Amino acid sequence: QVQLVESGGGLVQAGGSLRLSCAASGRTFSRYGLGWFRQPPGKEREFVAAVTDSGGSTYYADSVKGRFTISRDNAKNTVYLQMNSLKPEDTAVYYCAATGRVTYWAPSRNAYDYWGQGTQVTVSS
Repeated sequence: QVQLVESGGGLVQAGGSLRLSCAASGRTFSRYGLGWFRQPPGKEREFVAAVTDSGGSTYYADSVKGRFTISRDNAKNTVYLQMNSLKPEDTAVYYCAATGRVTYWAPSRNAYDYWGQGTQVTVSS
């Protein structure tokens, strides 16, 4: 079992930056692949970024590539999402997720077994 708690959301102007954090419980954090998803108002939850258990590989949605960076600190049981050059269309509830599967398709919501409660990010124009 893994429990995930996101933090760091808030209101920011377009062009600004935010860093989201997701703290995880459990001793086996380093064995989990981790992802960030977001759900804009009135839309479905969508993939944002993912990182493998070792941190050796990262994946990004095209819409955030070059602006967002996912990273993890296994010593702190935490995954981060650094968001730069924010746009109004980045407004959403952001969720972190974890998977213990050996093979999975990172952008798929169905690949993840554990989810946080979400943190709101609002980007004003």
